[in-house]
Amino acid sequence: MTSPAAEPQQIANATRASRMGAMLVGMGLLHFAAPKPFDSIVPAELPGNARFYTHASGVGEMVTGGLLLAPRTRKLGALAAVALFVSVFPANVNMCRLWKDKPLPMRIGAIARLPLQIPMIIQALKIYRNA
Repeated sequence: MTSPAAEPQQIANATRASRMGAMLVGMGLLHFAAPKPFDSIVPAELPGNARFYTHASGVGEMVTGGLLLAPRTRKLGALAAVALFVSVFPANVNMCRLWKDKPLPMRIGAIARLPLQIPMIIQALKIYRNA
C-alpha cells in the first residue's frame, strides 16, 4: 500500500509516461504515414537505404511508446526511451548539416532540436526512477 504523499507523485509519473508514450506512438506512426521527411535526415553514410532506417526507427518509437503506456512495462519503456533519444541524436545533427542552406527559421528549428534531447532524456529517467 502506498502512502497518501506518494500518490500525487505516482499520478504525475503516470501522466508523464502516458504523454511520452502517446507522443512516441504517434511519431512512430508518422514514420510510416509520411516517411519522406524522415528518410531525408538519415545519414547517407549508413549502409542500406534510408527507408529501412525510417521504418526501423518508427517501429522502435511505437514499441517504446507502448511500453511506456502499460504500467507493467513502464520501467523498461523508460530505459528504451533513453536509448531511443540518444540513438536519434546523430540524425538530428545530420539534419543541421543538411539544412545549412535552408531558410533561417528552418535552420533554427533544426538546431533547437539538439538541446531538446536533454529534457526528453531527463523525463524518461524520471519515469524510470518512479515506475
